[in-house]
Amino acid sequence: MAQIHPTALVDPKAQLDESVTVGAYTLIGPDVQIAAGTTVGPHCVIEGHTRIGRDNRIFQFGSIGAAPQDKKYAGEPTELVIGDRNTIREFCTFNRGTAQDGGVTRIGDDNWLMAYVHIAHDCIVGNKTIFANNAQLAGHVEVGDWVIFGGFTVVHQFVKFGAHCMTSMGSIVFQDVPPFVMASGNTAQATGLNSEGLKRRGFAPERISVVKQMYRSLYRKGLTLDQAKAEIAAQREAVPEAVGDVDLMLDFLTASTRGIVR
Repeated sequence: MAQIHPTALVDPKAQLDESVTVGAYTLIGPDVQIAAGTTVGPHCVIEGHTRIGRDNRIFQFGSIGAAPQDKKYAGEPTELVIGDRNTIREFCTFNRGTAQDGGVTRIGDDNWLMAYVHIAHDCIVGNKTIFANNAQLAGHVEVGDWVIFGGFTVVHQFVKFGAHCMTSMGSIVFQDVPPFVMASGNTAQATGLNSEGLKRRGFAPERISVVKQMYRSLYRKGLTLDQAKAEIAAQREAVPEAVGDVDLMLDFLTASTRGIVR
């Protein structure tokens, strides 16, 4: 049996691994699944069609899997899916998806989600991200791996964030942020590269040099976006180790729908 505090209310239909721990006064609904090793703190509410993976730490006062804050929502059985080894701090609010999109809000693995983070309906969050306190995502936002949000970052719906990018505290983001780029301000603009983050993740100097060249093409040469993309594509053969980085940038720029921060 899962280790459930006697004051917690866990629906008999909920599927909890026997190693799950549930704190005092927590409420878990009938359509919730929680895998091995996950701990749920006191005073949490986990509801709806919510699947939570292994070895997550959910701190007190979280609202996980509530109905989306979308007037079009009409009670459809949409989902929230959370991966493995995430840390979810106090007062986080994660909503389920909507039928108008894919029907799923998805959070990957090994993410660090600090207090008061909001992830709205239909957001897709990758792996190894950091959301500082009060980072807020509107609906349909896509977040790549290793992204870092400064505290009080606010994101407009449908914005995309490329892998390894970063925002500073208090950023208001209305357009897509390409991979590796640092963005700051209200409204957010590109302010440089997340070079220190790349070094910490083991990027060789040659790869970082190519990333810097891509940044210059996008932001320092006065090129149109199509011209910058052509120049970036030409760098693909320069450093074989950086081919994946160039492809990551080009794929992101091609998929961008709101335009990129400039």
